[in-house]
Amino acid sequence: MGSARLPQYPVGARLRDAWLVMGGRGSGKTRLGAEWVNALVRKLPPFAEHRYGRIALVGETLGDVREVMIEGSSGILSISRDGPPRYEPSRRRLVWDNGAVAQVFSSEDPDSLRGPQFEAAWCDEVAKWKNAEACFDMLQFGLRLGQRPMQLLTTTPKPVPLIRRLVASPDVTVTRMRTVENTAHLAAAFLRAVERNYAGTRLGRQELDGELIEDREDALWNRAELEAARGWGEARAMRRTVVAVDPPATSRRTSDACGMVVAGLDENGIGWVLHDGTMRAAKPQEWAARAVALYRRFEADAIVAEVNQGGDMVGSVLGAVDAMAPVKPVRASRGKWVRAEPVAALYAQGRVRHAQRFPDLEDEMCDFGTDGLSGGRSPDRVDALVWAVTELMLGRAAEPRIRDFA
Repeated sequence: MGSARLPQYPVGARLRDAWLVMGGRGSGKTRLGAEWVNALVRKLPPFAEHRYGRIALVGETLGDVREVMIEGSSGILSISRDGPPRYEPSRRRLVWDNGAVAQVFSSEDPDSLRGPQFEAAWCDEVAKWKNAEACFDMLQFGLRLGQRPMQLLTTTPKPVPLIRRLVASPDVTVTRMRTVENTAHLAAAFLRAVERNYAGTRLGRQELDGELIEDREDALWNRAELEAARGWGEARAMRRTVVAVDPPATSRRTSDACGMVVAGLDENGIGWVLHDGTMRAAKPQEWAARAVALYRRFEADAIVAEVNQGGDMVGSVLGAVDAMAPVKPVRASRGKWVRAEPVAALYAQGRVRHAQRFPDLEDEMCDFGTDGLSGGRSPDRVDALVWAVTELMLGRAAEPRIRDFA
């Protein structure tokens, strides 16, 4: 019988009646669903305060319900230790000795949910459902029996309309399960392979970490573009390398982070993002020390530092750490979006690559819209990236030209 780590049940806090569990591959979503159904049928705490007798099992197809949710290695039949239910394929249902019944439904046929009524429902791989919203809506009308109708929705997340709707709903409890948290029950070779090939990528964060990864519609960058820009192991010797620094306005711990990005230009004119050293620093000397350390580590040609906020202080604090490190001050005369547009165009042309995965930086890039980052956060990493690439590949070419038409 398969096993899995189950997510921590929020003891002391009542779960809402709809529970969405977004998990990575092998994280234990199916085992959780099967244990949840078993607990409801047998009145087992903490999931059930009374015995449930009418349950819906809804999957992408009827075959998925049978082969995964019912007969799979972590399915209901496998985990039912005391008096397992009888599966009646011709009637598409499970029947327990205590009279509880679980009926089987497919997302391919939302109308099959018209008429039946239930006390609870387990919905699996909701992000893959064929007629997701229609099927989910029909199910809601049927959840009308008993003292407290409940539903559990387990899925690998995808940014489809129904998942967005559920995540945004105040009536849904959302839990995330990561593949690595179920290490004890997964093959070591599998974990090594997926970690090596997918850790940090958009696909890995979705399929392994259970994250809902979305692109902002007005963002300058998108996930597909950044996936194409990855070229680890390909970076060649650099003709020129810089460390770009976007210092915070203040030194308080609650202030913005200090954006810090190392980038280089290879012999073919391709720009490479080599390192994201962004940090929060209590004192200017802390970010200055890191900038100089990166300058030395990457044998950079210069430290490019924005001086809009700190003025002469920026150069002074860097000089106090290493008086010999060349510092090029830059001052923003245009808005962040306008400065970033030419850099985004270089990405679109395939002229900028990432030497490794930079999840935090790439998250900011894909959330950087016309009004900055969502929630009003400061785009510290994006600012540093823009300064670095501009210095290496654009320079004055990125500045608007004044033409005399007289």
